[in-house]
Amino acid sequence: MRLNRILLSSALVVVALVIQVSVLARLHLPGAVPDLLLLTVLGLAMVYGHVGGALVGFGAGLLADLAPPADHAAGRYALVLCVIGYFAGLVKPENGRLKSATGPMVVVVAAAVGSTLLYAGVGALVGDTAARHVGLPSLLISAALYDLLLAPFVVPAIMWLARRADNDPLAETGPATKAGDISSGWLSSGTGLRIGSQRGGLGALKAKARTRSARVGRIKGVKRL
Repeated sequence: MRLNRILLSSALVVVALVIQVSVLARLHLPGAVPDLLLLTVLGLAMVYGHVGGALVGFGAGLLADLAPPADHAAGRYALVLCVIGYFAGLVKPENGRLKSATGPMVVVVAAAVGSTLLYAGVGALVGDTAARHVGLPSLLISAALYDLLLAPFVVPAIMWLARRADNDPLAETGPATKAGDISSGWLSSGTGLRIGSQRGGLGALKAKARTRSARVGRIKGVKRL
């Protein structure tokens, strides 16, 4: 990943984690907690692609595993968000822009349900049975509902920031940019030739006009004589 992507992703992940721990987790909503960190990973993955989404998801999940008041094994949420970020990056639009909100909403619901199931499955492997006591169906419904309500305010803003960072002029240039420079150079040289030819044509027209006016003057002088 490029440096601007790493800096932007780190800042967004830290802000999302702070808001989730200090604000959303204290709302005491029934069922699951709105997962702002998951929505941040989804927004970045749908711009950076599957590789970038997996890297961002792993880093965000690992930070959530280590940040207090984490009460689960380290690496558990990192694995979940890494997988979710990878699959979310597979549905990245070709030009990075979304044509409708239907696709992202489906991705959000699938990610909310998938992350909850995967988190509960990994917990079952390590002996954590908290999901059974809370009730897995209620967790799935509440997680999908909360994330779906929060997504329109988070995912488009994250994707806009990610695209804005990629358009930074300090970012390293790729083959497409070099090709654009070459084509612009060809256009500028072609324009110069056209301007030169137009100037040459205007000069020739002016010379012809002067010759014609001189001839007319001579004829008029003869008539006067």
